Amino acid sequence: MRFILILLGLTLIGWSLIPAQAMEQGDDLMNTRPEGYPVATLAGGCFWCLESELRALDGILYTRVGYTGGHTENPTYEQVSTGKTGHAEAVEITFNPDKTSYADLVKFFLTEAHDPTTKDRQGVDVGTQYRSAIYYHDDEQEKIARDLVAQVNESKRYKNLIVTEIEPASAFYEAEGYHQQYYEKYEEKTGQQHIRVQLKKFKKLKP
Repeated sequence: MRFILILLGLTLIGWSLIPAQAMEQGDDLMNTRPEGYPVATLAGGCFWCLESELRALDGILYTRVGYTGGHTENPTYEQVSTGKTGHAEAVEITFNPDKTSYADLVKFFLTEAHDPTTKDRQGVDVGTQYRSAIYYHDDEQEKIARDLVAQVNESKRYKNLIVTEIEPASAFYEAEGYHQQYYEKYEEKTGQQHIRVQLKKFKKLKP
């Protein structure tokens, strides 16, 4: 426990003195959404975190965060945060299938981008809006998603079984502007990476 507290202190104090490296981004990102490319919709905790993970991959052309899977039209962040609208915080990803396949995205989502074994929770973020979910756009995407969940479960990568929901895509409501590419904007404004980015990188570096 003492080590964790010391580490947290170094993170909050010491790391903040180290100039941040530029936020990792894939080589194919565009500023506007291109037409004619497939889309994937994924939910896995806070959409700030998931979006930044996905934008580091080559083959990702465009992302936007928003709310989906609920029953209220045009929900606001404040409404979704109550858990009463039924929505999940999600990321809509436009990708180039010649560089990264839908299967590649789902595998990364299940094994690297978040913990798919915690129901309605990612770390300190708790609530149905933070649930793990794959919203498929056609029958092929559904089959790929279900097959990959089964494969990852069979691989025993996690101690617990995956609880990720697999549901048909429904209305996607784009989140407020300040939520889009939140970590990139934070770094541009402050010159430092967000604390969650730093902690996630540290966890990945641990043996």
